[in-house]
Amino acid sequence: MIRRLGLALAALSFTLSACGGGDDPSMATGVQQGPYDVVRVVDGDTVRVMRGGEEIVVRLIGINTPETVAPDRPVECFGPEASARAKELLEGKQVWLEYDPVSGMLDKYDRTLAYVWLTPDVMLNELLVREGYAEEYPYSKGAKFEDEMAAAEREAQSVGAGLWSAC
Repeated sequence: MIRRLGLALAALSFTLSACGGGDDPSMATGVQQGPYDVVRVVDGDTVRVMRGGEEIVVRLIGINTPETVAPDRPVECFGPEASARAKELLEGKQVWLEYDPVSGMLDKYDRTLAYVWLTPDVMLNELLVREGYAEEYPYSKGAKFEDEMAAAEREAQSVGAGLWSAC
């Protein structure tokens, strides 16, 4: 019985990887996936990437940058700088995405929610907060990197980085 279960699991794993299941975000939360080509930076906390032949809109989990493109709001203090920094870090690059089961896969605007990694060790979300281009903004209590985001914001505030001195 155990041997049959083991063979069934091995077959399922092979089938999923052969069908691209390893790249299906619903199958792997908490794991960096990619690399994906950056198509366009929308603003400081939203980016468009090419995933599996489809262009998707990614909203960075755990942060909020000042608005620059919201149709019903004026450009906010330090918004242009946050957008420029995101473009500097992302344009022409590849990124890895990590999904958080606590935050869910999509926001209310059907944007994919993800942590965006520039390298396996550098998370864009946290970097933007630490440099003062974004505030910590938890989508859901208990998100994977909630503590790191809060610490990054405290650090940025303590040194007056970015929006903490400009706005």
